Amino acid sequence: MWEYVTNSHIKSRHLCLPKPNPDGSIPDESPGELLDKHQRVALDIGQSAIKKALKKAGLTPQDIDYMAVVSTTGLLCPSLTAHYIKALGMRPDIQRIDIVGMGCNGGLNGMQPVVNFCAVHPEAIGLLLCVEVCSAMYVIDETITTAVVNSLFGDGAAAAVISAKPFPLVPTGPKILGFTSHIIPEAIDAIRLDFEETKYSLYLDKQIPYLLGLNVNTPVDNLLWRFSRKRRDIKHWIIHSGGRKVIDSLKYSLNITEHDVRYTTSILQNYGNLSSASFLFSHEKLLEEDVAQTGDSVVMITMGPGSTIECCLGEF
Repeated sequence: MWEYVTNSHIKSRHLCLPKPNPDGSIPDESPGELLDKHQRVALDIGQSAIKKALKKAGLTPQDIDYMAVVSTTGLLCPSLTAHYIKALGMRPDIQRIDIVGMGCNGGLNGMQPVVNFCAVHPEAIGLLLCVEVCSAMYVIDETITTAVVNSLFGDGAAAAVISAKPFPLVPTGPKILGFTSHIIPEAIDAIRLDFEETKYSLYLDKQIPYLLGLNVNTPVDNLLWRFSRKRRDIKHWIIHSGGRKVIDSLKYSLNITEHDVRYTTSILQNYGNLSSASFLFSHEKLLEEDVAQTGDSVVMITMGPGSTIECCLGEF
């Protein structure tokens, strides 16, 4: 397993792990302990991400009219949105949606209803939160599949404020033009959660990189065609940090450069695969670099179970 744990493409990750056993091994956590970890850590890092996003926008929790929370690492009832509303003192009339079980592509699935709400209600302010406690789904065994999964994923949360109203004093992301999906039903089992011995475990087919690379051009080209764009018009690419082989496969298929995926590879290297939150981390890197010019087009791509490729087109 050491070969996988010392993956050269991932230098650091954030994980919430129990205190090691005397021999240095990781204790096997019960399903109850894992679910408790999901709730406890998700509330902690999720609130931090929300507060950070609101502070940048000069807003308070009471200003939010619509909230979408995306997570796949645990199932709660009441859901995470209800817990955040209570913890942050948000308005009782806030509208909300929880996106659960959509995996790594779920961030764009969560963004779409927030964008749609703000389009219908131009004065509204929306909030998207992607929060994943991947260590709450860890399985400890001696299989190669588990070794690969446990060496890849990290814990993390990211939030974004979305509104039709301008925020002239703060750095803003692109105007969202549209979304598209591409589902590959014949590969429905390529990325999945298995439930065995009262625990979930993540299965990743070794053909995933090639499968995604083979199919990614279809949704990208369909989306660009809808908005009269060509490949050469795309100045920025934000791609889910699904792993080095996945990134390379998409890079080759899309005919883009290593420079084009620098945000993606940076997040993978420093945080690992953050599931639904990865693309928002990359988006923040793009804003921090401050290279986007007015009129620049950006394509965001997330991939996950289904098997699914989600795409979004934006313009600065």
